[in-house]
Amino acid sequence: MQLEVYQLDAFTDRVFGGNPAAVVPLPDSLSDWLPDATLQAIALENNLSETAFLRPRGDEPGAYDLRWFTPAKEVDLCGHATLASGALLLDRLAPDLKLVRFHTLSGWLEVRRAPESFAGGFAIDLPARPPQPIEDGAAIAEALGLRPLEVLRADKNLAVLSDAAAVRAARPDLVKVAALEGDGLIVTAPGPDEGGICDYVSRYFAPHAGIPEDPVTGSAHCVLQPYWAARLGRDRLTARQVSARLGELVCELKGERVELLGRVAFYLEGRIVLPD
Repeated sequence: MQLEVYQLDAFTDRVFGGNPAAVVPLPDSLSDWLPDATLQAIALENNLSETAFLRPRGDEPGAYDLRWFTPAKEVDLCGHATLASGALLLDRLAPDLKLVRFHTLSGWLEVRRAPESFAGGFAIDLPARPPQPIEDGAAIAEALGLRPLEVLRADKNLAVLSDAAAVRAARPDLVKVAALEGDGLIVTAPGPDEGGICDYVSRYFAPHAGIPEDPVTGSAHCVLQPYWAARLGRDRLTARQVSARLGELVCELKGERVELLGRVAFYLEGRIVLPD
């Protein structure tokens, strides 16, 4: 069996920036998913933070089932690979569609073309996951090697530092991060950043999922945006994830949802040849 595979860089307007994701559309001839072990083996072979697998649903045009795998495990939410999947469909595979809807472990997610004010970009709709303060942040402070100004948790841990320079300089102990309760560690601070004006910056570490540092993380902004919207008193904010590859997002809190605007750069098209 041969499968088409595409690689796109999400939350950037240039190749080699943002967060790379592999997208594998499964053929219509398949009546069910490939075995989980095969999907996981493909994700491990791709060795990207996420590989997305999608297949069309027969009940409505533009509706797909979507699953995400890191090199180590399946995850319940991935923003950048969803954005990449939507961009691939809307730009190349199904350009007549105005939006696509994905049925996932986190419910229905939607990707559509962004407004003209964000030319060439896409909008993705994700669930908001507001973080709550935790009383004992000692394990997070120990993993970071410093004491954050605040420590919170939703599904992901969130450590708030003083400024963007402190976020860029963070060198957490990844063994200790992997041992934390919750889904990895977000480190964040208010903007601006040395690379440009923004409302807040972040980095995200997920060694427990086989990702030492994720370049740009849509799901982290499900946690970040509710926090910064409340702190800054505005629902629409600009964000930069200041990993080595760098990503830029426009984020808006809409009740119990977060909308992210980002661009996508197409990088690679190929075929996976599965063994008999």
